[in-house]
Amino acid sequence: MSDAASRAERRVALVRDDVSGRLALAQEFYTHSSEPLRRYGHAELSFLRWSAARGVLAPRTGDRPGSAWWRSVNEGLLRDKVEAGLLCAGAPGQASAKSVEYWVDCVRDPSPAAWYRAHNASIVAGYLRHEDLAVPESQVERFMMNVALLRVLFTHAMLVRPRLALGWLGPLGPRLVDPRYRTVKWFLDLGRSFPAVYPVTLPTVDTILDEHAVARMLDYGVIAPRLSALYAFSAAALEEPRLMAFLDAGVPAYVWTAAERPLWYVGNTGAHLRFIARVTGAHLSWPPSPAGRRRSSRHGST
Repeated sequence: MSDAASRAERRVALVRDDVSGRLALAQEFYTHSSEPLRRYGHAELSFLRWSAARGVLAPRTGDRPGSAWWRSVNEGLLRDKVEAGLLCAGAPGQASAKSVEYWVDCVRDPSPAAWYRAHNASIVAGYLRHEDLAVPESQVERFMMNVALLRVLFTHAMLVRPRLALGWLGPLGPRLVDPRYRTVKWFLDLGRSFPAVYPVTLPTVDTILDEHAVARMLDYGVIAPRLSALYAFSAAALEEPRLMAFLDAGVPAYVWTAAERPLWYVGNTGAHLRFIARVTGAHLSWPPSPAGRRRSSRHGST
C-alpha cells in the first residue's frame, strides 16, 4: 500500500489539467470533513473560483494557456490538504512537509487560527518553491502575486494579532476574518482589485490606479504601514524565516527588482490614506504618487 503523500500526489495529478476537477477536489476537502471544518472554506474556495474564471488555472496548452505559477501554487495547496485528509483517515506515512502537519492539526482540532496557519503555510511554501515560475510572468501579474500574499498574511494577523493589524480597532478583527464567515472575502477577494482576465493587458500603473477605492484604502492605509511587522509575525507563526526575503526595505519584493520598487507607491494617491493609517495607530511613510496626481488631473477624481 502506498503512503499518504504518494496517494495525494496521484489524486492531484488527475485534476492537473481539469479546472472543474480542481474546484471539486478543493471543495471535497471541506464537505467530507467533520462538521466543524466544513464551514472553513469560504475564502479559499471563493479565491479559487476567481482564479479559475481568470484563466490562470487553465492547462498550459490551448488557445488561452494558464499560468504555470498560479497552477503550481494552487496544486501545492490541494496536495497538502489531500495528504492531511488521508493521514487523518488512517493512511500510512508521515507528513511530507510542515504545511501538511499544520493541516493535520487543523483537521483533528479545527479552529480559525489552525486554519490560517495551515493555509498560509501551504501558500508561502508554494511561493518559495516556485519563484522560478514567477520570473517569466508580466510585471502586473507579479504585482498581483505580492498583493495576494500580503492580504492572506494580514488576515491571519487580524485574527491572532488583531492589535498589530488594526491598532485600537483590533477587537473588530477576529470576527471579520474568521474563515467560517463570509466577511473574510472582503479582505481576500482580489476580484474587486484587479482585472478579471489572464493575462492582464493593462500597464501596471493603470491596473493599480484602477483598483477599487475601498481595496486601495485597505492596501495602502492599513496594510502598507505594517508590512515589516506583519511579515515578521507571519515568519514566526509559520516557522518560515525565508518569508522575510519577500520584503525589501518595507516594500513587497517577491520576484521584484529594486528598480521596480517605486511602483508600490503608485496607489498612494491621497491624504485620506495617511489619515486611515493614523486612525489605526500607524504611520504611512510611503511618498504620495506623482502618477496618481497626474491621473487625478486628467480624470477629475482620485
